[in-house]
Amino acid sequence: MSEGIGVFGIFFAAIFTSNILLTLYLGMCSFLAVSRKVKTAIGLGFAVIFVMTATSALNWLVYYYLIKPYNLDYLKYIVFIIIIAAFVQLVEMIIERVSEPLYIALGIFLPLITVNCAILGVSLFMIIRNYTFSQSISYGLGSGVGWLIAIVAMAGIREKLAHARVPKGLEGAGITLIIAGIMAMAFMGFTGMMGLS
Repeated sequence: MSEGIGVFGIFFAAIFTSNILLTLYLGMCSFLAVSRKVKTAIGLGFAVIFVMTATSALNWLVYYYLIKPYNLDYLKYIVFIIIIAAFVQLVEMIIERVSEPLYIALGIFLPLITVNCAILGVSLFMIIRNYTFSQSISYGLGSGVGWLIAIVAMAGIREKLAHARVPKGLEGAGITLIIAGIMAMAFMGFTGMMGLS
């Protein structure tokens, strides 16, 4: 499946036609919880990009050089989660040192990147789709960028909605889920453009 697809095709497909968040619905909990302010969304988005890209590369290496040759396929989920957790710890320490206000704003959601199903999903999809090393990095980076675009767009809309009159029954989670659904439909509109759906 992956041999005819170039790294740029995979990268742009991961952002638009196969957006991990809005077309595959992975990572919705942190998306809905942290998308109240654009600044916080950008910070978490860049953390997700870093973790997704780095762990997709590391998990590919570990899978094809340790797990697969020794027939340890039953351990891949545990190993992938350990690698993701280690990287999230690293990102958490870096953000705490570099930007304490961002670290405080992200709060509990930063450690929750560890259990963000989008990050594990990227590692599993690259194995299922038999991506090469460069394709896996491209997929991880593209998925992270797609996640960043989606969460920043949602945060921008929610900041504007704070000054709008929303019907009483739709305030809070109701209007947020409606916006997420409309954004998902918009991203699904890209499906088929590149033949990578």
